[in-house]
Amino acid sequence: MKRLLIYSIVLTLLLSLGITASCAEPIKIGLNLEMTGGTAAYGQMGYEGLQLIQELVKPEVLGRPVQFVLVDNKTDRVEAANATSRLIEKEHVVAIIGPMISGNMLAAGPIAEKYQIPIIGPSTTNPLTTQGKKFVFRACFIDPFQGTIAAKFAYETLRAKKAAILSDINQDYCVALGKFFKQEFERLGGKVVSETYLKTGDQDMTAQLTAIKRARPDVIYFPNYYTEIAIAARQARDLGLTQPILSGDGADAPELISIGGKAVEGLMHTAFWHEKTAVTEIGKKYLRAYKAKYGKAPNAFGALAADSYLILLDAIKRAGSTDPKKIRDAIESTKNLQVVTGPVTIKNGDAIKSIVLRRVKNGQFEFLTVVNP
Repeated sequence: MKRLLIYSIVLTLLLSLGITASCAEPIKIGLNLEMTGGTAAYGQMGYEGLQLIQELVKPEVLGRPVQFVLVDNKTDRVEAANATSRLIEKEHVVAIIGPMISGNMLAAGPIAEKYQIPIIGPSTTNPLTTQGKKFVFRACFIDPFQGTIAAKFAYETLRAKKAAILSDINQDYCVALGKFFKQEFERLGGKVVSETYLKTGDQDMTAQLTAIKRARPDVIYFPNYYTEIAIAARQARDLGLTQPILSGDGADAPELISIGGKAVEGLMHTAFWHEKTAVTEIGKKYLRAYKAKYGKAPNAFGALAADSYLILLDAIKRAGSTDPKKIRDAIESTKNLQVVTGPVTIKNGDAIKSIVLRRVKNGQFEFLTVVNP
């Protein structure tokens, strides 16, 4: 009888401890993603990566479960700003992942900075997004590095001496990337013979492409997002432009190929990552799990979103606290952390990362080379 009573007491205590653990207040991480709108592919890929990494890495830190709170910013700057305010004021998140694109981060970042809540953009490459801010971070390289590598590739590998640039005037990312490409290309000795602009959502770019055709460049640079790149490539080929087409990380979406078809065959672009560059243990594990879960090749946007989560988890653990200011300090001191896309170090809010060059071949993104910073 005494033994049965002791067993009952122990069982009650164990159940009580289990209930206490399961009822621990979750640590909320906000997700401010482009789930709909013009760059929905990036947000959707990012969300896939975040869901997967939570399955692979125990979603618990400091003895508390980690909970995602997702808000769709609809690929809109005002919505991105509103989503940030909502996540901070109503949901009381300790940190935010996203937005995915620079323009939206330029709207969201100042709000996070005001409230002193760390926010990390998986793929926000515009240098202005982190400039002069203490609470805004990125998990990727920046456009000056990307534009420089693209220009060197055009001039030294493709042997191009004349280049044409067609960029989206509505997007800070596109304009800045075109500018950095031009600066480096001309520094190397090349000449930009045509510099024209389109607007997000444009369906007819024949006027700009006709001007490019008259300028007779050796290479064409489209520093835009996937939809506009694909449309421009199709119309360029229809006009008889056969020059190599170069682009940036904005090309990195399956929609580029589904919209562009044969016109984007041979297109080369700078990218964040390719599965062939998976060198870390978590990167290899993520690669296998992604293919098993989603039945397709992994993408850089999902991988970078996963990186952002791993950076935050590591920072919270090292901080030993959910105090946003302490998390911020820990993120800034991140050094050689092994994440999905490879080792990452944070310096002045920016990730020190390599660049991958890829090419579209037979309807797939083919790995060309990797360039280290």
